[in-house]
Amino acid sequence: MINSLRRFIYQFKEYFLVAILIIISLSLLSSNDKPGIKKLRTFALGNFAVLSEMVNSVTNIFTSEPSYSELKSENAKLMLELNRLRKKGLENNNLRSMLALEDTSKYKLIAADVISKLVNRIQGNFILNKGIKDNIKIGMPVIAPQGLVGIISEVTDNYSVAKMLFNSSLNIAVTLQRINVDGILSWNGRELIIKNIPTTYEIEIGDGVETSDFSSLFPPNIPIGIVSKKEEIALGLLHTLSVQPFADIRSLGNLFIVQIVPSIQINQLEMNLIK
Repeated sequence: MINSLRRFIYQFKEYFLVAILIIISLSLLSSNDKPGIKKLRTFALGNFAVLSEMVNSVTNIFTSEPSYSELKSENAKLMLELNRLRKKGLENNNLRSMLALEDTSKYKLIAADVISKLVNRIQGNFILNKGIKDNIKIGMPVIAPQGLVGIISEVTDNYSVAKMLFNSSLNIAVTLQRINVDGILSWNGRELIIKNIPTTYEIEIGDGVETSDFSSLFPPNIPIGIVSKKEEIALGLLHTLSVQPFADIRSLGNLFIVQIVPSIQINQLEMNLIK
């Protein structure tokens, strides 16, 4: 048995070596952010997306329902509006003015299908079937009817790459709804966390988390999730919060791109946080 295995490995050793080298090369490409490598990666992802879309179009040929897509779009808009009203209700409880409310629903939503999911422990990306021809630009938020999913990070003519919340290079300015405290949401490879929140704030499990007014990348008040756990650190002076997202991100097949164009200068500074 052992001799047979040795003969088999010896006979096909060149193929094993090529496979190992390909895996190593792909791993290095996925973690390299040099402009030349990014162009190569975008080109490869675009071609891979074409093949994936062809396969998906065949499998979904009998399940396409435009009315269902319209309903999901309406649900996403209602989610944004509901969270805006919830936010304003909390502000009203704190005697804040409710005049001149910003209408979050004014943003145009572009429906997009997930062509492929490229997910590992530290990096999660979706390839979507919308691109430059659909007026998609880097930095546009990506949402589901339940809440925030990620942000557009790369764009080709017909496709785009969205960084999911489950991506260690994506950091998001967020607000704890009930107590109006700001923090930075990030992925540590296991869960979404908000670090360094002072323990003087009365944080409760179940508190809502949404995008912050201070973020230039995302419109304010897009729901993200709830606080699922809190842990004291630094001799009990600070909290690390775990956040459970509203959207079941890994199972999503249809998303919406929020068509907004952030401030160019501020966007460049903040985009450095997601690279």
